[in-house]
Amino acid sequence: MIEKAYDVVIIGSGAGGGAVAQELAPLVRDGRNVLLIEQGPRISPEECNGVELEMAPALYQDDGGFLTADGTMTLAFGRVYGGSTFVYTGTSMQPPERVIRNWNVPGVEHSDLDARARKFAAQNNVHYLADELINENNRLFVDGCRRAGYVAQQFPINVRGCNGASICNLGCHSGAKQGTHRVQLPAAEQAGVEVVTRAEALRIEERAVIVRVSNKPDGAKGQPSEWPSGDYRIRAGAIILAAGAVGSPALLLRSHLPGLPRRVGEGFTCHPAHILVGEHPRAITNDVGHPKSFFVDRAEEEGYVLETCMYFPFTTAKNLAGFGEPHSTLMRAFPRLQMILVLACDKAVPGNRVTVGRDGAPRVHYRFTDETIAALIRATRASARIFFAAGALRVHAPSANPPLLEASDVDRIDERIDARHFKPGKISVSAAHLMGGCGMGRSAADSVTDSYGRVHGMPWLRVADASLFPDSLEINPYLTIMALADRVAEGIRQDAGSFLPMKEAVSRW
Repeated sequence: MIEKAYDVVIIGSGAGGGAVAQELAPLVRDGRNVLLIEQGPRISPEECNGVELEMAPALYQDDGGFLTADGTMTLAFGRVYGGSTFVYTGTSMQPPERVIRNWNVPGVEHSDLDARARKFAAQNNVHYLADELINENNRLFVDGCRRAGYVAQQFPINVRGCNGASICNLGCHSGAKQGTHRVQLPAAEQAGVEVVTRAEALRIEERAVIVRVSNKPDGAKGQPSEWPSGDYRIRAGAIILAAGAVGSPALLLRSHLPGLPRRVGEGFTCHPAHILVGEHPRAITNDVGHPKSFFVDRAEEEGYVLETCMYFPFTTAKNLAGFGEPHSTLMRAFPRLQMILVLACDKAVPGNRVTVGRDGAPRVHYRFTDETIAALIRATRASARIFFAAGALRVHAPSANPPLLEASDVDRIDERIDARHFKPGKISVSAAHLMGGCGMGRSAADSVTDSYGRVHGMPWLRVADASLFPDSLEINPYLTIMALADRVAEGIRQDAGSFLPMKEAVSRW
């Protein structure tokens, strides 16, 4: 095994890892060495060709098909330089005051997180799209909301020079999306933070990480690793976990560290979601322009959020119920389909958690509560009304039986769309806002970390990603993750004096 040593090792390069890496640049200027490892490859914009069956294996864990333990939900998360910021649509929301207040974590104040999030929003060029760049799918949503009595709000997004290719979830071939791969990570590397890709953290030991670096497979997308392949023991004064709400708890659990807080893996939430489509009598500009410009927030009142969206043919087909000719007929109408993504704002409940199997691989256990199902049903009913109000001829709703509603059914929406038709495993449900598993709190009795991401009883071990959330955020978590990671980096800088013995050890190794 190859031995190396650093003052700080960061595991993961997404919203949390990228933000921490950038904010630890002052340590590098002070003579400390900082390493970030990423399991996935570096992929250039030119390699993002929009072909689903090529890009999904290159960018996502399990080709984008990571399933919960019972197979009832797909969880999508990136495994690439930039993490999930490489593959999401760029929506950038400020931390909601009500949610942060309800978390009730000592030391975590909404005003502080809001200010930190605004700092990253400025760095990432977060803004509202100009009206002339809004595509027809989004305009129909706004019009349908107005007619049906819902309030549509515009998403702030973090693009620069978007050419409207609408393939955000498969990477941006124009490099317009300002994720950590475009902003924070390059800044960190320019300042001297070392980054190694295709490097998987196998386990954590006392102030050390065991890492396996792999060669680039023949024909694979992306660049080779910066290090030779092999197994490494990397000693560190501080280790920061930013491997995501699945990766960070799983890494802790398979490491079997003495004294690990017992709540590791608990409190997992994910905003379960599925796609609804409304068929219009003519073609609409769905796959041109930025796909996600507007939303309806009913989180506080009814437990759901609606978002405009555009998904590719394979993903759309997977989300549509039925087989054979009815399914084929609807897919042939793809150019005429308006799309809405419905998300339930689930809550942390006992039993929904991350564990590891005998092989050390992560397993996510998730049960749809009655409250979550009810929220999805309310969201589906609202979407059907919006579709019809926007002029759709028919609506496909998986929780209706049969799933296709005609315009003549508009007065029977509540009757047709009902919780009794929601059958986990028979409706295609997915989630991309993965949260919890290393929640913040007061002590090891009720949480995994404190408000600065320090694992209770292990001050050398920190967490800086969405697994810190003690409960669902109710919105896209991107900027909130970065704000919390900023606090983690601040704590590391304040504690840097305690790493001096490790720095001296580095010179000896």
